[in-house]
Amino acid sequence: MNSSFHPFSLSCRKYGKFKKDIEKYLKAMSGRGGELMLETGKVRTPIILVNFKTYAEATGENAVKLAEMAEKVSIETGICIGVAPQFVDISIIAKKVSIPVFAQHIDPIGYGSYTGHVLPESVKYAGAVGTLINHSERRLKLADIDAAVSRAREVELISVVCTNNTPVSASAAALKPDMIAVEPPELIGTGIPVSKAKPEVVTSTVEAVKRVNPDVIVLCGAGITNGDDVAAAIRLGTRGVLVASGIVRAKNPYKVMLEFAEAILKA
Repeated sequence: MNSSFHPFSLSCRKYGKFKKDIEKYLKAMSGRGGELMLETGKVRTPIILVNFKTYAEATGENAVKLAEMAEKVSIETGICIGVAPQFVDISIIAKKVSIPVFAQHIDPIGYGSYTGHVLPESVKYAGAVGTLINHSERRLKLADIDAAVSRAREVELISVVCTNNTPVSASAAALKPDMIAVEPPELIGTGIPVSKAKPEVVTSTVEAVKRVNPDVIVLCGAGITNGDDVAAAIRLGTRGVLVASGIVRAKNPYKVMLEFAEAILKA
């Protein structure tokens, strides 16, 4: 495979009103080691990955509406936006929208007697293309993270391992996930962005991960609420953001996602 491409990508279907910004962005990114990808597929970076958690604003019909807003912004701007709904909403959302759908968690299990667990194959069958692993609200032991990443790879799910600091991120990179999302837990849901409050955590994580495994993509999260936060994250070397309440609980989620996407185009 051409080394200038990452295997996970989403073809730009149409540029919409942001055509000039997107074309300028594509030209600029072509000189950064080819980290922007235009192969066929569902996921590419930079990415805005929206974790629906279990918010009422992102449950049932609300989850579908939010995913449709995300798809609209993605089509209009060309920026990849992924969504991570609750498990029971994965199937209907995956059938309704063309943007990538992620699970919020998988268990490192196979078929068998595992009542109440989340089987990776079931997540894949429901239509998810990837999964979060080890979110701060669903922590796993290191051995289980390793096993979950392996199981995700076996069923061809993109793995996004959540971490809380640089040393943990470096350790996670050795497990060969597809992405790492660094989120200091004390900033989650505070509206205080890690890209501004603790920029050194972001830069040191990017550097540490690249030393261990240069193929792993680094995202950042925690407190991301506006376009400036997203632009700061991109300038610090990440390839996107993992965000939840900043979008899900916003008065106008569409407007916020549009602001995020525009910030990436102009970063």
